[in-house]
Amino acid sequence: MVYLFLADGFEIVEAMAPYDMLTRAGIPVTTVGVGTKMPASSSGVKVQADCTDENFVLPEDAQMVVLPGGMPGTNHLRRSPVVKAALEQVCQRELYAAAICAAPWVLDEAGLLDGKKATMYPTMHQHMEHGTYTGQPVEVDGKIITGRAAGCAVLFGLELVRQLAGAEAADKVKEMIYPNW
Repeated sequence: MVYLFLADGFEIVEAMAPYDMLTRAGIPVTTVGVGTKMPASSSGVKVQADCTDENFVLPEDAQMVVLPGGMPGTNHLRRSPVVKAALEQVCQRELYAAAICAAPWVLDEAGLLDGKKATMYPTMHQHMEHGTYTGQPVEVDGKIITGRAAGCAVLFGLELVRQLAGAEAADKVKEMIYPNW
C-alpha cells in the first residue's frame, strides 16, 4: 500500500499523476489529508482524501510514503507531526519514500537524504542540506525516489511503479498512456 499525503496547497499534477500511474499498475493508494479531509491544491482544486491525519499512524501494510510538492503544501507537510512520524516509520521499517518538486525538502529535514542523491525544483535546492542535488528529472537512491517538478510527474509516477512492481509493470502503464517519448 502507498500512502499519499495531501496538504492544502499541494501541486495537483504532482499528486494525481503518480496516483494514476500507481493505480493503473494495480498498486493500492490511500490518500491522507493533512489537517483536512478536503485539501485544496495550489490551483484551488479540492480533493477528497481517503482519510485524515487525525489519529493516523502509518499502517503495517505500508510500502511507500509519497509527498507531492506545491506551496504552501510543502510547508504544511514540513510542519505536520503526522508526516514526521510517518517518515520516522519509513526509516525504521526501511520503506520507500518518494517526494517531488519542493517536497524533497521534507525528506531532507527528516534525515532521509543523508548521503543520498536527490532532485527537486531547481530554485528550492538550496534547502537541501543533507542530500546531493542532481537536477535530474527523477532520481533514485536506494529506497528514496525524488522528482524535479510537475513536468516530471508522469516519469516520477512510472518510477514509483517500477520500484514497487518492476520494470514490466511500469512499461505496461507507459504503453497505456501513449507518451510522446
